[in-house]
Amino acid sequence: MPGHVQVVIVGGGPVGVGLAVELGQRGVSCIVVERHLGVGRIPKGQNLTQRTLEHFYFWHCVEELRGRRLLPPGYPIGGLTAYRDFRSDYWHVTAGLERIRDYYFQRNERLPQFLTEEVLRERMAELPSVEARFGWMAKEISHDGAEVRVRIAGEEWPYEEDEITAEYLVGCDGARSLVRESVGIEREGPNYDQKMLLAVFRSTELHDALTRYPERTTYRVMKPEHRGIWQFFGRVEVGQTWFYHGPVPWETKTDDREEMKRLIYEAAGFEFPIEFSHVGFWELRIEAATTYRAGRTFIAGDAAHSHPPYGGFGLNTGLEDVANLGWKLAAALEGWGGDQLLESYSLERQPVFKETGEEVIAGWIATERDFLERYSPERNRAEFEAEWDKRTQGDTAAPTYEPNYEGSPVVFGPPGAKVGAEGRHSFEARAGHHLAPVVLSSGRNVFEELSTGFTLLDLAGGAHDAFSEDAKALGVPLSVVTDTYEGSRAELGARLVLIRPDQYVAWCGDESPSDPAAVLRRAAGQD
Repeated sequence: MPGHVQVVIVGGGPVGVGLAVELGQRGVSCIVVERHLGVGRIPKGQNLTQRTLEHFYFWHCVEELRGRRLLPPGYPIGGLTAYRDFRSDYWHVTAGLERIRDYYFQRNERLPQFLTEEVLRERMAELPSVEARFGWMAKEISHDGAEVRVRIAGEEWPYEEDEITAEYLVGCDGARSLVRESVGIEREGPNYDQKMLLAVFRSTELHDALTRYPERTTYRVMKPEHRGIWQFFGRVEVGQTWFYHGPVPWETKTDDREEMKRLIYEAAGFEFPIEFSHVGFWELRIEAATTYRAGRTFIAGDAAHSHPPYGGFGLNTGLEDVANLGWKLAAALEGWGGDQLLESYSLERQPVFKETGEEVIAGWIATERDFLERYSPERNRAEFEAEWDKRTQGDTAAPTYEPNYEGSPVVFGPPGAKVGAEGRHSFEARAGHHLAPVVLSSGRNVFEELSTGFTLLDLAGGAHDAFSEDAKALGVPLSVVTDTYEGSRAELGARLVLIRPDQYVAWCGDESPSDPAAVLRRAAGQD
């Protein structure tokens, strides 16, 4: 085992391995320390967004990921909500990610997390600068201004121990993160004081019963007594395997299978044969770390944030964390990324999740609770039906969940802008926002031309020379894509667009700035 690497990653779930792939493709030496030899078989983290599939495209394993899906090609990915149970006359189909499909280069996908992990592990194994230490556990972490040290031990006989030193440490080690605790980072957020059941089971009969509805991948139930907390069923395989999340009394034990069946039947509104393959519990709370960085130590994924599995934010958010962090660590190690670039990881990602958890997810719970307290078909059927119709129609509204970094110190957002999760999807190029996938005159998509460094999209007819010269002088990797300002490219609303390695816009304008070097220094965190 090498005693020193550039980055040590504690935690080898999908987030930790995703970071290793991001770093390994950039030639960064790193070790992943993970106590489990194999991947867990619990089918969580299934709903992968278009943005997440973009990561897999750039990690060169997107087709491998799609090839692992369990659902038939073209199966509708989306949700359905019913009032009280599945016998109800009140239900509506919720619009899915298809509403924002055009704003991303890849379409979304659905498959169990353990299959996603297998694809990532296979890709990681192809990268020579990455070493995986599965079956090893981090025992102790220390750090100073020059390096970090991680003492690790094997989980099996003869329980060997070793020490790894590195320039940087990243904790992707879950909600009870040793890395986070070792640097004293606190987490905070609302606690709903509610125990939740996760049950995985087989039932063809449930599939048959739900044929009264349009085919969907998740089915939610709203009950007034649960005060806005959903009970929901999700498909793993069509017609066979399901998972269920729902509130249970605190005294419920893992061997209370009959009680679990009763609760599931209550949610469905009817009984059906159930063959359990897994049962477990989790606590309904929303927490975000107050910062994602402490010196040379960073945290990502569940180590940085946790929340209920509503909306599929968990795994997607964690992978976005490491897509943001990976290129910044590589830039610092290569010498062209300044400390402000490293600091921007926390300044960009922490506010996004804080708003996601405390406003978006908690907002859903509060909205459901308020609706259920205010309206009831038993009290006033006409009033209830009028409001239910409004909820159904509201699903056609434009999605407002659009994480952006407008207020980041390394992008050129508008004055007074903030980093957050709320925004609007647009083809217009805006500093701090995800680049839209416009088509070039060659017929290729701009995403197919983006480099691993910065990319300048020049639609102004040769205005890139000053940028290229200054980038070379500063050591900032920059490639240039030239084209005409026509067709879908005109929808960008800017003739010059500086795109970061994570496909976010750093700067845009119609003319070359008076000082391109200043733009590059800020984007690289050198100021």
